[in-house]
Amino acid sequence: MPIGRREAVAVSAAVVLVVAAFAVPHLDLGIVTPLINADEKRFRTFAGTAPIFGWFNAHVGPGTVPAVAIAAAAVLWGPSVAQRLPWRWLPWTVWAASFAWAFSLAMIDGWQRGFAGRLTARHEYLRQVPTVTDIPEALRTFSDRILDYQPDSWITHVSGHPPGALLTFVWLDRIGLSGGAWAGLLCVLAGSSVAAAIVVAVRALADEDTARLAAPFAAVAPTAVWIAVSADGYFAGVAAWGITLLALAVTGSTRRPVVAAAGSGLLLGWGIFVNYGLALMVLPALAVLLSAKTWRAALSALAPAVLAALGVAAVFLAAGFWWFDGYLLVQERYWQGIAKDRPFKYWGWANFASVVCAIGLGSVAGIGRAFDITAIRRRSGLYLLVLGALLAIVVADLSRLSKAETERIWLPFTVWLVAAAALLPRSSHRWWLALNVIGALAVNHLILTNW
Repeated sequence: MPIGRREAVAVSAAVVLVVAAFAVPHLDLGIVTPLINADEKRFRTFAGTAPIFGWFNAHVGPGTVPAVAIAAAAVLWGPSVAQRLPWRWLPWTVWAASFAWAFSLAMIDGWQRGFAGRLTARHEYLRQVPTVTDIPEALRTFSDRILDYQPDSWITHVSGHPPGALLTFVWLDRIGLSGGAWAGLLCVLAGSSVAAAIVVAVRALADEDTARLAAPFAAVAPTAVWIAVSADGYFAGVAAWGITLLALAVTGSTRRPVVAAAGSGLLLGWGIFVNYGLALMVLPALAVLLSAKTWRAALSALAPAVLAALGVAAVFLAAGFWWFDGYLLVQERYWQGIAKDRPFKYWGWANFASVVCAIGLGSVAGIGRAFDITAIRRRSGLYLLVLGALLAIVVADLSRLSKAETERIWLPFTVWLVAAAALLPRSSHRWWLALNVIGALAVNHLILTNW
């Protein structure tokens, strides 16, 4: 397989970065380490497999055989099936394949440890759900309980996110779908739907042929390791469909562009009330708007999207929660915890190594192709969207509010980097796809990931 210069540079740099990130924690380089002020046990617990959060544990499980089978089928037949399948079935098929892939990867760790028990851990949302007996009161007092070391402080994940995240699981409980299995199912369904969102968005921003090229990479993306099961999979699904609806509205790829734009605003507006970091989705959204053929088309989509997003904010404000209060307090809470012991001199660059693990070398090769000046000057939508997602990751990193665990935290951004693989030469797709699935299988079988 001949490799172009851009792919070779991108992949070589990525490999060096990943090797360095895994090696440096064990070289005793002072503060260039993933965790300071830690004894051996604490280091092993929170940084033993840095830059990935987990523990070295070579293992197999009930999901091993189906995961390997799905990976092999995707490599052998995925590209050809994606080309032949009627378009109306392609997004649904990609979604189903992505769900099966994510679920099988989770099941490598077993039903309880890999799926049903993930969201019932002591720092997770489901532990807080039984304490919410009055939703309006919880919203009114939400910001008062963000800071740590108070008698009624929210647990870690609840305090670190706006109230929409907790509300989602409270509502799920209220309709009778209680427990970790139902919560996990919601997250995996939403997270795996990102694959369908990608192919629909790529078709709108580029063309159908490019969307079909992206489909196999989206279906078996390594991001599935962390989509199943973490709430960030749900967050990624919300944000992805917000971007996709915006792309449909901007490009006129739908009969009702105003409705699509308003739907985009509702989803992206809801997104910032489930995850503060989704405010950075403004950068991929801006990339989509810049790809519009005319400024009028961009403004026609922007206006209803902004109004809908403001509507979501107004509902939360009326309920007693002001987003900026929560955001400022969560920064204080962040530095009250383990973040103060995670040096930026390591995580400032090692975060990007976790991104490589999350998207795979095939996607990295595609990103190398995204830096195409000619395509950027043409305002080609797919190129701009990939670069917009990459810029969001860089800003998130420089904020110093994302140190470690970014293979999970940055899912709403990294899922779009997977689409870059569509830019690779068609003849090389099976090889890059194979590298992606091998990487995902290796991570899930060699590391017991915390998510």
